[in-house]
Amino acid sequence: MSLNWKEIDCILAELELPGLQIQKVYQSAYDLLMLQLHGKGRSLTLLIALSPGACRLHEHFQKTAKTLRPLRFAEFCKARLGNGWIEGARQLGNNRIIRLDIRRGKERRRCYVRLWSNAANVIVTDETGAVLDAMRRSPKRGEITGGQYEPEAAMALDGPPPADAYTIRELPGPGSFNQRIGAWYAEHGGALSLDALRAQAEKRCRARRERLEAAIERLRAKEGEYQNAGRFKEYGDVVMANTGLLQPGASWLETAHYATGEALQIKLDSRKTAVQNAQQYYRQYQKAVRGLGDVQAEIAGAQTALRELEQTLQRMLGEDNPLILRRMLQTKGPAPLASGRGAGPGEGNRPGLWFCRRDWLIAVGRDAAENDALLRKTAKGRDLWLHVRDYAGSYVFIKHRPGKTVPLDILLDGGNLALFYSKGRNNGEGDLFYTQVQYLRRPKGGPKGLVIPAQEKNLHIKADRQRLKELELCRIDP
Repeated sequence: MSLNWKEIDCILAELELPGLQIQKVYQSAYDLLMLQLHGKGRSLTLLIALSPGACRLHEHFQKTAKTLRPLRFAEFCKARLGNGWIEGARQLGNNRIIRLDIRRGKERRRCYVRLWSNAANVIVTDETGAVLDAMRRSPKRGEITGGQYEPEAAMALDGPPPADAYTIRELPGPGSFNQRIGAWYAEHGGALSLDALRAQAEKRCRARRERLEAAIERLRAKEGEYQNAGRFKEYGDVVMANTGLLQPGASWLETAHYATGEALQIKLDSRKTAVQNAQQYYRQYQKAVRGLGDVQAEIAGAQTALRELEQTLQRMLGEDNPLILRRMLQTKGPAPLASGRGAGPGEGNRPGLWFCRRDWLIAVGRDAAENDALLRKTAKGRDLWLHVRDYAGSYVFIKHRPGKTVPLDILLDGGNLALFYSKGRNNGEGDLFYTQVQYLRRPKGGPKGLVIPAQEKNLHIKADRQRLKELELCRIDP
């Protein structure tokens, strides 16, 4: 429920905005603006929300949540209204339109706050009504830079609106009406309702929990297969012990176990010799032994991720500031990992997508800006860079680990990510080149993110859906 005109008058009367200076401007969401005001021996934060069904203006008493990146309208307000003094603050009749008259030096601006649920907006004009900018740009209404907005003139033509029988709500709790209305909206205010935000947090964490539990189940099945690795070595030993009995082109070996006397039937490749079949079983044994360690590490990582996920959910459910909780949801909050280790180097507001696979960090830039940001902010000389040939697409970086060479599996992971986040993904396969970051050169005057590689190597990749699914479980939220 949005504010009615009587509640707006009550709020403005309590705030006494004339004589206060606009010191800072925050915009933590596209429909949320906050002005930090100071003067007359006091400071306050004015919250303006354009959320459907919860349009309002009142003093904000909780910690201000800042956005991770600057938003357009907030930057405009900083430039045009910052350090300005509020000379007037009034509601136009009972139209739920608040006009703030702001002076900054010799410049005078008008800031209109329209609290209509179906057409809420914040519009800044000069003294003639020419629109300088609007929080929500609407060309049809003329609410864009260069348009005209003078609600007073429209009200004079239409005559005064009827005095509807609205009342000021009796809200529970102590303090001023501003304090009580702020507390009420924190609990019931639609997109900024704590109940709605907590339900969203639970839904998100439940979906991720289900994915992690499904992954653990698959890994457990694979672990069971690998734990029987010893039978491959035994098969190899039995084949080697019976090389003289095998006929060329045989598909099966039926014999007794040399140690236990147990009857065995061992599958053979008819195109290979006895020694080659034995070597194949030894290779399967070695692969299973190596794979068992990797699978157990991934299971441990996924179990750690489940514990971290529960901790993240508890932190979200325990947050009583809806603005901070909303930002946590927008940024996916503290990131649980599916790899069993911390976020590693570069933890924080990192550009692009990040994955952690068996202690290897892989970064993906999804557009030219992220490619450039990764190159400038996170890539080091010995990191591996991958890019699809002949198609626009992502830069993929595999972070260097001292004393380690990038394994083939990790290289294939990076190649699949590069192909998936490129214009060539629909082909199902493609050629890539890769090299170390130290061999990349930026052409002078070239577009953002463009590099020319040297000493590059070629790699042909076929899209592997299963590999991409596994990588999604290893994704680290920035």
